[in-house]
Amino acid sequence: MIAWIVPALMSLAVAALIGLAVMRARAASAEAEDAAQDLEIYRKQLDEVEKDRARGTIPEDEAERLRTEIARRLIAADTRAAGTAAASEPTRLRPALVIGMLALLVAMPLALYARIGAPGYGDLSLRDRLSAAQERRETRPDQQEAETAAAEMTPPQAEAPPPDFEALIEKLRIAVIERPEDLQGQQLLARNEAALGNFRAAYAAQEAVLSIKGAEATADDYLAYADLMILAAGGYVSPQAENALRAALARDPENAPSRYYLGLMMRQNDRPDVAFRLWDQLLRAGPEDAPWIPAIRAQIDEVAMLAGVEYEQPLPAETLSGPTAEDIANASDMTAEDRAEMIQGMVARLSDRLATQGGSAEEWARLIGAYGVLGDVTRARAIAAEARQVFAAQPEALERIAAAEAGLPEATPEVAPDAEAATPAPVPDSTPDSTADTEPPAAQPTPLDPATPAPEQPLPLDDGASADPQEQAPAE
Repeated sequence: MIAWIVPALMSLAVAALIGLAVMRARAASAEAEDAAQDLEIYRKQLDEVEKDRARGTIPEDEAERLRTEIARRLIAADTRAAGTAAASEPTRLRPALVIGMLALLVAMPLALYARIGAPGYGDLSLRDRLSAAQERRETRPDQQEAETAAAEMTPPQAEAPPPDFEALIEKLRIAVIERPEDLQGQQLLARNEAALGNFRAAYAAQEAVLSIKGAEATADDYLAYADLMILAAGGYVSPQAENALRAALARDPENAPSRYYLGLMMRQNDRPDVAFRLWDQLLRAGPEDAPWIPAIRAQIDEVAMLAGVEYEQPLPAETLSGPTAEDIANASDMTAEDRAEMIQGMVARLSDRLATQGGSAEEWARLIGAYGVLGDVTRARAIAAEARQVFAAQPEALERIAAAEAGLPEATPEVAPDAEAATPAPVPDSTPDSTADTEPPAAQPTPLDPATPAPEQPLPLDDGASADPQEQAPAE
């Protein structure tokens, strides 16, 4: 209610000021008209005095006195008329201006509120909004409802498989029905049904895989199950898919595809703030060629805007890979000084990127090791201290940093100037193994396309994802 009262009072105050200005302008205009009438009267009086003098009705001295008095009044009236005329001249346009200002005063707030407001919607505190979001989340569409809605959208038909391939798949289906506990058969069926676009049958087979493996099911197994359900629902993350994603993260908190999908669920459920935090961490951690990075880059600007964050995407991070075979062949022909200079350049680029854009614990560990190989142990230990501050809330990352620091030599060795001296080793391959382990199976399509349709109604979610693993950027 206050949101209506305050603007209404402000509008009335402005209207009162404008009305007062109009009233003053009208008063000045009336005074100017009175002064003009006085001038006309005094001129006529002068004419009458002159006529009376000519006829001899009044003596000459009396006529002179009357002319002087009337002339004095005429001058005073003329001065008053000139002043009021100058003051009232601009007021001729004021009525139109007033009408225009009042129209804008009323129309602009109404138009703005009609666009971004919610007439009749009561004020809600943050606590009330979160409570309402939690309630809507608990009643949002399940997997079956989402699949029904997705089927009505009539997606483009996939090309029919070759007859011999279709026959093999049919034999595989029959074999799995006869031997439901055949793990390899269920895995093959899940992959091939997904390749055919039969995502519902694919996730049913993957569900059987989880049942067969039981407690030995991995994060990738649960990720594949969630991935297939999301595909079957047209890109919508249902409560069942969410449960599978959380099961994957419980087994591997750094599982990047699961974290991407969890962020997608947050966005679909009207929680862009949580989605932004998750996606920004993944974007900074990389690698740039991961399948979820293009999808994040296509959506994160809008998500940041909805979350009320001023955001600029970090530049694509350079892949921290080791030297190629060609680099090694070229380095064999270099002198010790040239090889050291080449490696120092690689390490310097990595250091600059981590300082400006952040990175994963694996990248920090490789930087520590690289400085140790170069013999700059002091710098390596300083980097390790900074990394401990960056990853203070991530025990697994701290263990990786501690392992890298433990591998440093006790003393700083000197690099011999001649070619016979020990040369620094190439920077190890920096591509985190965990990335390859957490990517969705290559044979299965993945809905990492920002154009994937989502349910029309927003489905708010609580802040439960705040416990998910986070990667932080280093302090500059």
